[in-house]
Amino acid sequence: MNEQTSSRNVGNELLKPASAAAPMFDHERLDVYQLELEFIGWVTNLIEEVSKQAKGKTAEVCDQLDRANLSAVLNTAEGNGKRQRQVRAKFFDDARGSATECAGCLDALVAKRASANTQILEGKAMLVRVVSMRCRLVERFETTGQLREEGVTDTIPFPPAPGKVSYRTNSRTRTRARTKI
Repeated sequence: MNEQTSSRNVGNELLKPASAAAPMFDHERLDVYQLELEFIGWVTNLIEEVSKQAKGKTAEVCDQLDRANLSAVLNTAEGNGKRQRQVRAKFFDDARGSATECAGCLDALVAKRASANTQILEGKAMLVRVVSMRCRLVERFETTGQLREEGVTDTIPFPPAPGKVSYRTNSRTRTRARTKI
């Protein structure tokens, strides 16, 4: 087992609760949150290594990378605590944006010749997974709570109820009034 793998496993052990009875927040149960924490551990090692090798020319990229990965984790945690679906979707979308920003920072490190393509592959693979999970969460929560069935193209009208039903719109609310035929 190499040093990087063993340090990552130690980092993952720190993320788990001390016992099965330990209290957990809802966001801690999300696979994407756990993967984002794993990415933070991975990227912290990369930032330390790059900072030692290329002093001065990567400080701004490393700083942005550090802030973006922290932003992704914090938006995930805060968004999962929101009750309104659309607000939750916005936080998850912001977290997705921060994850793609991290990918851009990794590319910038390669462009500045502070890192090799092979060195960032593991991190980009984690980010691809994070972004795809995040996309599914955004899609799940951005709808207004309407259930949609896939493959249904036509609607079947309901048979008319006894008596005529009309809908009137008064200001912002709809009222239903029955009128006799």
